[in-house]
Amino acid sequence: MSQDVTIIITDREGEVHEVQAPTDMNMNIMELVRAYELAPEGTIGVCGGMAMCASCQCYILNDVALPEMNDDEEAMLSEAFNVKDNSRLGCQIHITEALEGLQLELAPEY
Repeated sequence: MSQDVTIIITDREGEVHEVQAPTDMNMNIMELVRAYELAPEGTIGVCGGMAMCASCQCYILNDVALPEMNDDEEAMLSEAFNVKDNSRLGCQIHITEALEGLQLELAPEY
């Protein structure tokens, strides 16, 4: 039986949210942010999670094992604004038990 993991998300206003993320629903970070309404409707996941808009860009704040970045994610981040060395697209990070304790910050909207 899989269990929820705790993920700490800093929203675009600087408020920190400690949320429980299910590992058995094939969700990703972008969907988690939407489920907890941590970003205004229509400002995150605009492309529906296809790595085509970077609206779900986030900054990874701690050392948690993440899946490797695929070519689509790399290409999108190469064209996005406010990109940092620790930038990832939330839609490309699926929630697994390995993400327990992940800390991230949502990138500015523009």
